[in-house]
Amino acid sequence: MKQNFTVRQGALDGVEAFLSVAQHRSFRKAAAELGVTPSAISQAVRSLEARVGAALFIRTTRSVSLSEAGERFHLRAKPAFEELVAASEVARDLGQRPAGLLRLTVPRAVMPILLEPLIASFCQAYPQVEVEIAASADLVDIAAEGFDAGIRLGQFIAADMVAVRLTPPFPLVVVGTPEYLRRRGRPERIDDLRQHACLRMRRSDASIAPWSFVDGNRPIEAIVSGPLIARDFPTILGAAGEDMGLAQVPEPIALSLMKAGKLVQVLESFAPLAPGVFLYYPNRHQMMPKLRAFIDHVKSHSGAISKTQRRIDDKRTREPKKR
Repeated sequence: MKQNFTVRQGALDGVEAFLSVAQHRSFRKAAAELGVTPSAISQAVRSLEARVGAALFIRTTRSVSLSEAGERFHLRAKPAFEELVAASEVARDLGQRPAGLLRLTVPRAVMPILLEPLIASFCQAYPQVEVEIAASADLVDIAAEGFDAGIRLGQFIAADMVAVRLTPPFPLVVVGTPEYLRRRGRPERIDDLRQHACLRMRRSDASIAPWSFVDGNRPIEAIVSGPLIARDFPTILGAAGEDMGLAQVPEPIALSLMKAGKLVQVLESFAPLAPGVFLYYPNRHQMMPKLRAFIDHVKSHSGAISKTQRRIDDKRTREPKKR
């Protein structure tokens, strides 16, 4: 059904009508193509000519042709309008199916134990999505930096973000090599750390993080010292593996070395529980399909990822707690 319409006074108003008339050399055929009345097409072209300040067509009772101004206008307007149409189609395509660039910010520590298998299976499932990963310990504003989502420990995620759990809670463990412990002795109390080389983490706000412990239900923060300060857990863990000192790290990243006997856990009964690792993203009402697909993929694989060692056992109650 054909309908009249009112042309808004914008820079692009009437351009589609003009291009259709120029192609068909007919107002009636242009009207049929666009599904409106010939008078609506005439009105749109007249308004465009008024804004341009020149006649774009030479009209007779028998024909319609472009004026010189119309030829020049057509030369530049046609490719520009086609580009706009193509841009709209690309945007519409991204809004209807998982495609495009998915940008994620993640800590380097989670890459080998958590994200690499997840990303591999996601890329196989959604070949039209390109995944870009920025591995950094810094806490970034994902909206301001142009990221679609991030992965972080739960305690570092802002309250206005939507969070999807990737792992169960896990302890923060203090570990050292058997050689280091033979040389320096095994700490039995938190205060014993004063006599040890403790490898420390610098936070994104430039402060040095204290080590966290629990004594019963009481949280304790210990100020420690040592030969190395780093900005990520893998660097600290690697230094501990080279006999440089003790490191406090999330249990999942140290577990394979502990099982292999290359690192030994100490101060087990004082190990605090971290809330786990989460995928987080802004609370958007209109989520792009690429992010929705990734979130659904994460949820569908949560059973496999949550096998990240649930060793929250009775280690805490085996020994009397001394400080």
